[in-house]
Amino acid sequence: MTDKTKGIIKEISSYALIIIAVILIRIFIFDPVRVDGPSMNNTLLNGQILIINKFTYRKNDIKRYDIVVIKMDDKKIIKRVMGLPNEVIEIKDNVVYANGKKLDGSFTSSKAEDFKMEDIGLVKIPGDSYLVMGDNREISLDSRYAEVGTIKKEKILGKAGLRIWPLNKIGKVK
Repeated sequence: MTDKTKGIIKEISSYALIIIAVILIRIFIFDPVRVDGPSMNNTLLNGQILIINKFTYRKNDIKRYDIVVIKMDDKKIIKRVMGLPNEVIEIKDNVVYANGKKLDGSFTSSKAEDFKMEDIGLVKIPGDSYLVMGDNREISLDSRYAEVGTIKKEKILGKAGLRIWPLNKIGKVK
C-alpha cells in the first residue's frame, strides 16, 4: 500500500468513527425534539427545539415537575410529570393535589377543569406509570383524558434538558 492510500484510508476511517459516534450518541444519550403546539405555553412555545437527555432516567428516578418527552404512537409529545406511581391526583378549583397535598402550580398558564382519577377509570396511578399534564391546561391533551391516560415508564424517552432554538432562548428547560 502506498503512503497516499494509507492516508486516504486513515482519513476515511476517522470520518467513519465520527459518524458512528454521532449515531450512537443520538440513539442512546441525546436527541433533538421540536415543540409541536401550544400545550406547554408559556414554558415551551411552538417551534422551539429541545435536546432531550435519554440517559438520565437510566440512573435517576423520574421526578415530579420534570418535563419529559413521551412516545405516543408515531409522534413525540412533551408534558410535565405531575403524578408519580401509586399516587392519587386530583384537580379542584384549579389546584392540583397529590394524595391530598397541594402541588406547585406556578408554571401553569391557564385554568384547569376539576379532575379525579376516576375520570380516566383509575383509583390511583399504576406502579409503573406517571400522570402528565401540559402547562397550558386549558387546551392540553394529557393524562386527564382517557385517550392518553397515565404513561408507562418505557414510553418516556427522556427529560427535556436544553432549549437550543430560538437562539435568544438557549438554556436549561425548567
